[in-house]
Amino acid sequence: MLYRLRFRDWGLLVHDLDVSQRHAIKIVNQRGLPVLGARVEVFDSTGDRLYQVTTGADGTAYFFPGESASPQSTTFEVIASKDEAEVSISFSSEPRQHTLTLDTRSSSEPIRLDVHFLIDSTGSMSDEIQQLKDNMISVAERIALMQSHPDVRYGMTIYRDRGDLFVSRTFDFTPDVAAFTEALREVQAEGGGDYPESLNESLHQAIHLPEWRPEETVSLLFLIADAPPHLDYAQDFDYAQDVFSAAESGIKIFPLASSGLDDQGEYIFRQLAQITGGKFLFLTYGPGGAPGEDTTHHVEDYSVLSLDDLVVRLVEEQLTYLNSPSQ
Repeated sequence: MLYRLRFRDWGLLVHDLDVSQRHAIKIVNQRGLPVLGARVEVFDSTGDRLYQVTTGADGTAYFFPGESASPQSTTFEVIASKDEAEVSISFSSEPRQHTLTLDTRSSSEPIRLDVHFLIDSTGSMSDEIQQLKDNMISVAERIALMQSHPDVRYGMTIYRDRGDLFVSRTFDFTPDVAAFTEALREVQAEGGGDYPESLNESLHQAIHLPEWRPEETVSLLFLIADAPPHLDYAQDFDYAQDVFSAAESGIKIFPLASSGLDDQGEYIFRQLAQITGGKFLFLTYGPGGAPGEDTTHHVEDYSVLSLDDLVVRLVEEQLTYLNSPSQ
């Protein structure tokens, strides 16, 4: 929120999503564990449904009255449900945190995990793509050996820009790590030209084309890119709409900013993370673009990890929530 206040007067070309009155709605079971895959619906005082979210591994849904409700709406009702269980609460528009206890079982094991990579495959992304190629088998092995031994599938969407050989291509989920890795090896960093890319179209495809498992699945989308979306294309999709579609489906977006991402891109990447409950992260670089500790992003007190270590750590964090009582 402080970041948003700091940069709102910069005149950045972004969609101004109003997140100023954020409500964090945490759904736990009777053991105090987060509920994965709960449906959270928000209604105004007239009974109109304003918003629907599916909870991820941390059991939390985020509601933004300034974005989803009219200024006249001051009271809301939340209904959380899963299986046959249901619980509700009413609250005002003042931002706060809420915890609702749902009489439902803990998530079944093995935990289902869908990991989708949304990759800018234009010419400037060759280093990051190569790093992912070199380490994908190791990433998959480390995830498979996690304590929860998740039932994991991998997919990806690669994109460039209009006028390139292709704009966006999606590879559906597969549990076959070898097959996924082989498809990843075929990805080449080419094209682009101007600075922004067709992220709007590819984000839409990554959310709507793959067969995300609809129920009780930890659904993670890793965006790896160094440029913001084109906001000047006619007949284009809109990240400001699709980010709410992701939240409704329980897909958390983790943007991993690569070298060269400007302030506009950082702002948009942060929006994608905030609405879906993900995190904005970034890769650091040394002299000549080599791995290092330097970044141009507006952050403080950060630790340095490689791309593959970041992915593994984020997956592990999400899976750990399911065995950690809510605070």
